[in-house]
Amino acid sequence: MKPRFRTSLYLFPAGLALTASAAIAQESEGGEEEATIVVTGSGLPDAPSTPAYASQEITREELVSTASGRIEDALSSVAGFQQFRRSDSRSSNPSAQGATLRSLGGNATSRALVLLDGVPMADPFFGFIPFAAIAPERLSSVRVTRGGGSGPFGAGALAGTIELESAGAGTLGDFGGHLYANDRGGTESAAHLSGNLGAGFAVVSGRWDRGKGFFTTPAADRVDASARAAYDSWSVQARGVAPLGDTMELQARALIYDDRRTLRFDGADSSSTGQDASVRLVGRGDWAFDALAYVQARNFTNVVVSSTRFVPVLDQRKTPSTGLGGKIEIRPPVGDTSVLRLGTDYRRSEGELYETALSGFTGAVRERRNAGGTNTDLGFFAENDVLLGRLVLTAGVRLDRYTIREGFFTALDTSGAVIADSSFANRSGWEESFRGGATFDAGGGLKLRAAAYTGLRLPTLNELYRPFVVFPVTTNANPALANEKLKGFEAGIDFAPGDDFEFSLTAFDNRVKDAIANVTLDPVTRQRQNIEEIHAQGIEARAAFSLGPLQVVGSLAYTDAEAREAGAAFDGNRPSQTPAWVGGAMASYRFLESGLIAVTLRHIGKQFEDDLESDVLPSVTTLGAYAEMPVADRFSLVLRGENLTDEEIITRNQGGSIDLGTPRTIWFGLKIEG
Repeated sequence: MKPRFRTSLYLFPAGLALTASAAIAQESEGGEEEATIVVTGSGLPDAPSTPAYASQEITREELVSTASGRIEDALSSVAGFQQFRRSDSRSSNPSAQGATLRSLGGNATSRALVLLDGVPMADPFFGFIPFAAIAPERLSSVRVTRGGGSGPFGAGALAGTIELESAGAGTLGDFGGHLYANDRGGTESAAHLSGNLGAGFAVVSGRWDRGKGFFTTPAADRVDASARAAYDSWSVQARGVAPLGDTMELQARALIYDDRRTLRFDGADSSSTGQDASVRLVGRGDWAFDALAYVQARNFTNVVVSSTRFVPVLDQRKTPSTGLGGKIEIRPPVGDTSVLRLGTDYRRSEGELYETALSGFTGAVRERRNAGGTNTDLGFFAENDVLLGRLVLTAGVRLDRYTIREGFFTALDTSGAVIADSSFANRSGWEESFRGGATFDAGGGLKLRAAAYTGLRLPTLNELYRPFVVFPVTTNANPALANEKLKGFEAGIDFAPGDDFEFSLTAFDNRVKDAIANVTLDPVTRQRQNIEEIHAQGIEARAAFSLGPLQVVGSLAYTDAEAREAGAAFDGNRPSQTPAWVGGAMASYRFLESGLIAVTLRHIGKQFEDDLESDVLPSVTTLGAYAEMPVADRFSLVLRGENLTDEEIITRNQGGSIDLGTPRTIWFGLKIEG
């Protein structure tokens, strides 16, 4: 009997119940509000060791003033951040939107751990990040830390951690929103309401993006079946925060989203949906703690259309999956010169795919397939920071108990006869990882830092069990995949002699053993395989300065990355989709009380489509702009421009079959803040 998994829709009502409970006004025994209680809506404060690892913070102003209005655009300001493809969440397949750092991605799965209010956001089946559901205007800040992580959910932080923090009522104001339209008829609309409930607060926000998009196929290659990259996505988030006594805080959040896209051809439609709920209890007393629990229900569908006959050849009808997990972290009082973190976390991912293979000539069903499994990870971690005057030392250890089980693959022909029926052996084991570092305050604004670390990532259910097609190339799954393991070290400096200037420089060397890559078997077939290693070494730099209302921020990363497998055709090549040079800069100018002009420059160097370096994606430099002009009390006019020089952005090149990225796009509209 094969295992079967079911995604239910009870999560959103449950999440709303959690949010409502978190928003209950807290009163003293005498019935009066305890006005001295202050809630933050955030987790525990940063540990003293945080600066030991290469990190960068993206401010709220940077988040809300991108030319595209997309979170992935804001993340691109961080040296070393990368998606698998250059497309954003309006014109790419959702399953290709993995997030990684330092060129350590061998395929589209995320190597970076993305957290929203402490909750892992990766899809339980695929490992991609639902960027379309993460609205930048809902966030207060983002911190990106590069290098392997050993703390909470560290088994997902192979290449680093991206921490997204939701904005509270104090940041958002009582209400706000915007409505923008672009020159192709697309629209972007968002709104929020927030307010105090007793000594806490609640926020409800929504966003809706839709448009007919642009042609990703070059004009010379278009046929009657060619379609624009149409998109229609919406999300709603409800969040509540309330104090429980004078040192504890209850936080709850519910998120639902629906994202639909069309790529290349009429009928080549995909969808990604989700319902997430989480509850978090934070204690800030002598025994500080952070306890979190979450549940996620996700689904994905996709229709593959032949690029020669322009008819559906594969219907990935549904891919329901469920993520379940949580963490408990405790910081016991151990003295003024030491900070100790102890904890455990758990994540369970289960799901399965249902797909139908169709004849490209008759449209008749050829084969019905079903596959899936369950992955679990139970982690225990400990980390200690020691403060010795200007010197801070840190060391952490993590132990993970993982299981890969209940894996299966079945295929039936049109009569119901069995073509394939495989059940894969359960696997489990223990994996350890470590990290340590030091920072030294040399005075005059100069700090020196160094760190070393190891890391771990389990293969996703997608990599293990789901083949996929980007016609005419088929990439096969591999149920025998082993865990990826990272070893790395880095050293750097941070220089901030005053409030108006800062500079950071990091040199790193990272190796991923048993890296999972899409390995070419023949011109139309690839397979996910563990290769010997991906070795990436390079330099990351960032500088920022301000002169009154003028601010300039820039970053640059050079990464020398190689995929290594003795005797393989790709040995010594760059991993697919990884450029050597990535950089960007943003200059912003504040005027009047809320007026803003920002100009953004982005550069992505040459990269290759596949592991054999047979198809090149040329380097590209784009220019974007954002302008906000107050016109009345609480109202502002907004003008945005994406790719203002109309550069040709090649996002896919398979034997000359090319997809293009966003052309010049002009947005205009109205914004309100109250």
